Amino acid sequence: MNRSIIATARNDSPALSFLNALTFVKATSAQTGGAFGLIEQLAPVGSGSPYHVHRAEDETFYVLEGELEFHSEGKRFVGRAGACVFLPRDVPHGFRVIGSAPCRYLILVTPGGFEGFVAGLAQPMAEATMPEPTEPDMPKLMNLAQQFGIEILGPLPE
Repeated sequence: MNRSIIATARNDSPALSFLNALTFVKATSAQTGGAFGLIEQLAPVGSGSPYHVHRAEDETFYVLEGELEFHSEGKRFVGRAGACVFLPRDVPHGFRVIGSAPCRYLILVTPGGFEGFVAGLAQPMAEATMPEPTEPDMPKLMNLAQQFGIEILGPLPE
């Protein structure tokens, strides 16, 4: 088990495009001895995730700037700057960026491992700028999701 201190500066992580968000993997399961993974994202209005269920990890979102709308179990709630939202494993959920500006947030996954899904689906970026919006490669997304214990349920409920 890795028990080393991890210290990264803002630009130490390579820039990735993941589901139309500028993404930085800040800490991996390998670096934390399996304890957690930490991801930072900057996402444009309208972007987000499909409705899905994690079977292997819990997700905690911390909103740094902007607004995220979360959907889970028939409920909708909005997280603004400073909000912390815990989404336990085995509970269907999804989110999208709302408002008038991009949203910057952290995703803490416990235990670690989900960041491997992100790395497997993401595209490297030459510069840390907001990626051009594209449709995800759904066959690849579905295959990777299955490998990482994530069940894709469909679009977000309205």
